[in-house]
Amino acid sequence: MRIELNLNLFLKLLPRPISATLFLFLVALLAPAPAHADAPAWLTAVAHNTYPGVPADTNAVVLYDEQETTVQPNGDIETMYRRAYLILRPDGKQYGFVAVPFDNETKITWMKAWCIPKEGKNYELKEKDAVEVGDLDSFYSDHHSKVLEIPAATPGNVVGYEYRQKQRPFFLQDEWSIQERIPVLHSRFVLNLPAGWEFSAKWMNHSELKPTSQTATQIVWDADHILGIKKEPSMPTFRSVAARMGVTYFPTGGSTKALGPTNWEQIGVWYNNLAAASLQPTAEIQAKVKELTANSKTWEEKVAALAQYAQKIRYVDIEIGIGGFQPHPAGDIFKHQYGDCKDKATLLSTMLHEVGVESYLSIAQTERGIIVPEFASAITFNHVILAIRVPEGQDTKGLHSVIENSKLGKLLVFDPTDPYTPFGYLPTYEQSNYILVAAPQGGQLVNLPLSSPELNRLERSAKLQLFPDGSVSGSVEEKRFGAEAADEREILLGTAGADRSKILENFLSNFLRGFHLTQASTVDLDKVGEPLDVRYGFTAERYAKSAGDLLVVRPRILGQRSDDVAEGDPRKFPVEFENASVQTDDFEITLPPGFTVEDLPAPVKAESEFASFTSQVKVDGNKIHYTRTYQIKQVLVPLDRLDELKKFNRQVAADERSSVVLHHGGN
Repeated sequence: MRIELNLNLFLKLLPRPISATLFLFLVALLAPAPAHADAPAWLTAVAHNTYPGVPADTNAVVLYDEQETTVQPNGDIETMYRRAYLILRPDGKQYGFVAVPFDNETKITWMKAWCIPKEGKNYELKEKDAVEVGDLDSFYSDHHSKVLEIPAATPGNVVGYEYRQKQRPFFLQDEWSIQERIPVLHSRFVLNLPAGWEFSAKWMNHSELKPTSQTATQIVWDADHILGIKKEPSMPTFRSVAARMGVTYFPTGGSTKALGPTNWEQIGVWYNNLAAASLQPTAEIQAKVKELTANSKTWEEKVAALAQYAQKIRYVDIEIGIGGFQPHPAGDIFKHQYGDCKDKATLLSTMLHEVGVESYLSIAQTERGIIVPEFASAITFNHVILAIRVPEGQDTKGLHSVIENSKLGKLLVFDPTDPYTPFGYLPTYEQSNYILVAAPQGGQLVNLPLSSPELNRLERSAKLQLFPDGSVSGSVEEKRFGAEAADEREILLGTAGADRSKILENFLSNFLRGFHLTQASTVDLDKVGEPLDVRYGFTAERYAKSAGDLLVVRPRILGQRSDDVAEGDPRKFPVEFENASVQTDDFEITLPPGFTVEDLPAPVKAESEFASFTSQVKVDGNKIHYTRTYQIKQVLVPLDRLDELKKFNRQVAADERSSVVLHHGGN
């Protein structure tokens, strides 16, 4: 038995998901000893190049990156990849691991890796030295990788690798990514086409780079000195900001139908046809539909009953070949009671059809900013949801995920994979994001709206008693709606009951010293369609500061709304919030006997296009009353508005630091 089979067996016995650190340890443990051999000419040629002006904290630099794609007339493709790194810091060792993917449609035909040390002989590893591992993110998949650990990936040394793959892709498209987390000295993309073929290219997050050379059958692009993307707090996802080029290739003047769709309409028809055979009901499905809708009196009640059923189907990811795109038959999904996103959407679509409700499978992306309308491509999607047709005249007042499409009419968008977002709402990652509705008459690319802030609310109220020694005790109630409820449900339901109090304790520890959680409970935790109510009590020592006959107390007891994301060095990327929301606090603090209010902070009002904030402290007899409202209206703050965000956050932070001064009258 080969060593990679032993590793695969071992990985299946480990708790999932296996950590990256443990995975790399296993690869290093099982990797064979490398041989000494000369490095290839391309690697030797770049080994002594340098990238000027590299930041001191850079772990490594990509000296050379090349992808050469050769297309055969029948659509078969062979791709060659080359890459070389200069390791600069000990943490750069991670770049000494090479993972080359393959599956039933993609074969590795050649694979080697090398190290050129500052001193001593070169090392070489071949494909036979690789450790083979399965896809750790899927329950069952034909996606595997061959992994090599290049020896001596230490500061000052150069490591490189080269491999070749053959495949028959479902789409004749490529993405050339020229930007990494670390700087790239030189990147090259070579496209070899059959005679009589043409191409189109679209650049994303970068100005267009024209080919550096072009003939009738070969096009070459080159890019030099590409800055690395340093992670910034609250920045958009990496791929949505990284410079990349999408390229599509096809026969000149010929039909591309047999070789893959090339526009949004064709992609939608292709996916609709691919899934059509799976959308067939069985007698068991029909019986279940009748059972679930027996007491439903309205269209909305019927659709909600079936949607909530599909939502509860266990998520299991199984991808084999075209199964990465094509859903399993609805009958099999229902029988086994599990499936992945496209399976759950397929079962729901089949069940809806049985009650006369039509729907369209819709391919989606779980990260904003990756789908670019100008580059029609199915390879940029990673998720499937459902667009449900709404009848003419149907009241949708209480449904917040309804959109209007000029060709398909009114659609209710629902994601049966998300177990925490209720029917009629959109998960936050799908808001302000594109989906492709795969209608039989042609795909429709739709930008889903951002939910209004009022739908995602956190209403926190507290009744507290302040004592003469500065300690405080009381109770808190948090009512959550929409995304605020979904996020908290996911955290609490994913935590064992006995450990849920630790979540509250971690939260309180950010604001209180010497505190003790006295009680905690939830209302409707497992009812996804209902608001979530979290109640807890606490005592805390030395909350207020004593100074003679004065007590200085911060009225904002809990919660932080200010952020320093716009502070420090100038940012390279926008700030992205997760969702629009409204968060309110209403704190009533009863004063100790004999204390009166000597000084109150002034009210605060901060307003911007993307957010707003108001706060106020009032006195009512022996109580002080602090209220504030924080609203996020837009999820993306562009670079040219960061000064405005900085000013806004400083106003919020000043309010959060403000204090009420109490005076003891000596009675």
